[in-house]
Amino acid sequence: MARGKLRIYVGAAPGVGKTYAMLSEAHRRVERGTDCVVAFVEHHDRPRTEVMLHGLEQIARKDLEYRGAVFTEMDVDAVLLRAPAVALVDELAHTNIPGSRNAKRWQDVEELLAAGIDVISTVNIQHLESLGDVVESITGVRQQETVPDEVVRRADQIELVDMSPQALRRRMAHGNIYKPDKVDAALSNYFRPGNLTALRELALLWVADRVDEYLKAYRSEHRVSAIWGSRERIVVGLTGGPEGRTLIRRAARLAEKGAGGEVLAVYIARSDGLTSASPKELAVQRTLVEDLGGTFHHVVGDDIPAALLDFARGVNATQIVLGSSRRKAWQYVFGPGVGATVARESGPDLDVHIVTHEEVAKGRGLPVARGARLGRARIIWGWLVGLVGPVVLALLLNTVDLGLANDMLLFLAVTVAAALLGGLLPSLASAAFGSLLLNYFYTPPLHRLTIADPKNIVAIVIFVGVALSVASVVDLAARRTHQAARLRAESEILSFLAGNVLRGETSLEELLERVRETFGMESAAMLERAGEVEPWTCAGRAGFGPPLDRPEDADVDVPVGDHLALALTGRVLPAEDRRVLAAFAAQAAVVLDRRRLKEEADQAKELAEGNRIRTALLAAVSHDLRTPLAGIKAAVTSLRSDDVEWSEEDRAELLEGIEEGADRLDHLVGNLLDMSRLQTGTVTPLIREIDVDEVVPMALGGVPEDSVDLDIPESLPMVAVDPGLLERSVANLVENAVKYSPEHRRVLVAGSAIADRVEVRVVDQGPGVPDDAKDRIFEPFQRYGDSPRGAGVGLGLAVARGFAEAMGGTLNAEDTPGGGLTMVLSLRAAGSRPVQLTPAQPERQAP
Repeated sequence: MARGKLRIYVGAAPGVGKTYAMLSEAHRRVERGTDCVVAFVEHHDRPRTEVMLHGLEQIARKDLEYRGAVFTEMDVDAVLLRAPAVALVDELAHTNIPGSRNAKRWQDVEELLAAGIDVISTVNIQHLESLGDVVESITGVRQQETVPDEVVRRADQIELVDMSPQALRRRMAHGNIYKPDKVDAALSNYFRPGNLTALRELALLWVADRVDEYLKAYRSEHRVSAIWGSRERIVVGLTGGPEGRTLIRRAARLAEKGAGGEVLAVYIARSDGLTSASPKELAVQRTLVEDLGGTFHHVVGDDIPAALLDFARGVNATQIVLGSSRRKAWQYVFGPGVGATVARESGPDLDVHIVTHEEVAKGRGLPVARGARLGRARIIWGWLVGLVGPVVLALLLNTVDLGLANDMLLFLAVTVAAALLGGLLPSLASAAFGSLLLNYFYTPPLHRLTIADPKNIVAIVIFVGVALSVASVVDLAARRTHQAARLRAESEILSFLAGNVLRGETSLEELLERVRETFGMESAAMLERAGEVEPWTCAGRAGFGPPLDRPEDADVDVPVGDHLALALTGRVLPAEDRRVLAAFAAQAAVVLDRRRLKEEADQAKELAEGNRIRTALLAAVSHDLRTPLAGIKAAVTSLRSDDVEWSEEDRAELLEGIEEGADRLDHLVGNLLDMSRLQTGTVTPLIREIDVDEVVPMALGGVPEDSVDLDIPESLPMVAVDPGLLERSVANLVENAVKYSPEHRRVLVAGSAIADRVEVRVVDQGPGVPDDAKDRIFEPFQRYGDSPRGAGVGLGLAVARGFAEAMGGTLNAEDTPGGGLTMVLSLRAAGSRPVQLTPAQPERQAP
């Protein structure tokens, strides 16, 4: 079955007449005999829209109940069963009531289209997903119902329903859109003239772009190469020279004069990659054209005029802006130039503007062989062969007669050798010197700098030409090798930077050290300032050198925005190094921002943890601490009352309750104080050597006598601990174990020695704790499972672990074989060396 066609009426705001236009189209189709039905149309109590529904078949809606109310939605199944030729579906971006067939109405429309039903729908421009942020900045209202742009772009027809803001406000004032009680609020808020004008511009531009896409598709399908000037598109040809900024600004002014003008800057690079364009200048020009609302394009082509014209015709441009040639007058012997060629071959449909600038006729400069590319040793040997070689050869040839042809071949071999070794200049010197020697010694008349036979002139010219050709090839090969090596080094550096960006591993100081080493500088520093008039400060530096107060004091400075700069001292870098240096500077800024964000995140985490603990502490104080106080107060009040005559048994029971409440209160306050000491870092253990069996029994005073089995061998080695902290830790562990142990099941407290450690195990047979919760139970104010609020504030285990770690020990939870939980308190045996914590084994901080 063929897919149905979608037609969408787009409007800038509610009330412009989208639904009215859709219903008018439906009436026209019904009059032509088309089977057209109303699947869902909302008239919003607008009389004129409601009248348009008369005479059209309407599919019954589906009732859905949600949160005690009944809503109506489009019945997709009913529409599919009816199978009309055309279905009207209003409000494409609508979100369906939960329980509907699809979450969004545009998904309902997709089902109808897939079934071969044509759909006519409506949507406001503010409901397009890509424009949500723009609409919110204009109107201050965030649209909750959106439709993906691609759904609307795939429509077979898009029609704009337009209305001026003044006309729409008049329609609003007449009560044709909203009820009278809502008109004043709407006119003073969403329907303000500025809002409506901005939304109208968005709608016009979006539809214009869609029309432009239709035009491009049509031109591509029908292979139309001629330019159709439907809108002004201005292509700016850039060479990478400083005149590019002038050309871009000139093109922007031309675009402003035409409606919907567009600027496209294009730089055409040769495929050999040996162009002399400045990467820094191209980056500046890219930024400039994007700031002016244009786009930047990079194209590869050996025939620059042809590539420029192909690009202009490909984007349906109407104008080309070029700069006057920078070539000197004598350089025109090599051709008319890019500007003249483009103007001659542009044709009648493409205007070419030649713009003057300050660099006209100043020359571009020719590529010159650089000795550094060949190496000093090769240059020296090239000059020796080029100057000494012809003299030695002339002395040898004076002793034997080989003929002029052989003599020229031998001199040519010397010149080629000089070219292969030293490049262009040594070969030119060898060619000139060798030709003089040939002319003087071997070309008639001999021993005179004249040539009698014209054939010898041709031979000498060929001799010099071959020398120049070989030297040029050597120079080109050296340039390619130099550039390949440089690009390889740049790619390795950029790959390193890209890896660091993804992994976020390198610190700012390490990155600056890498910059210093890569470019051979004395020092590298990242400078920053808070504002334009604020002094510069150093955020990080590497190397040895005087500190920098300003970027201008450095040998090389690369700005990163308005308030950051990478400054290097040591030497002045060539322009070709600044591309990679700019990448380093951008990465340094990213590293600095990441470091700041991490610091802020850590501070926020500490604050959040502090707030959580304070909140829990307040909850504990407000509830857990008040419970024993309330019990004590009630018992004391009862004892003091004269209205009741208490028996001795009752008085003893009330006094026992007072004592239990006071003990419980003392225990809770003690844990709170201990936790506060741990958090503030004021716990200073007094370590001394002591036997475990002297301390552990003292920790069992807070639990019933028959609830614990003690197994501490006397043969255990002594431990280096603070006896008070150890007693408090074991007491909290035992109380916790007894609390969760089943009745008539005793808790086992056992001791054992392992290597240089002594372990105290508190074993219960209670419900146990899952593996993923074993660490959480040591956090402050944590109670596992459904422990009642009256069971404590959840600090016992946190305090126990904090005290254990303060003494250099550890406390961990393990499963008890057969069910339950075992707390393992590991202590350092007396005489053993303290454990040195390393970065791989970070010291646990008390929460």
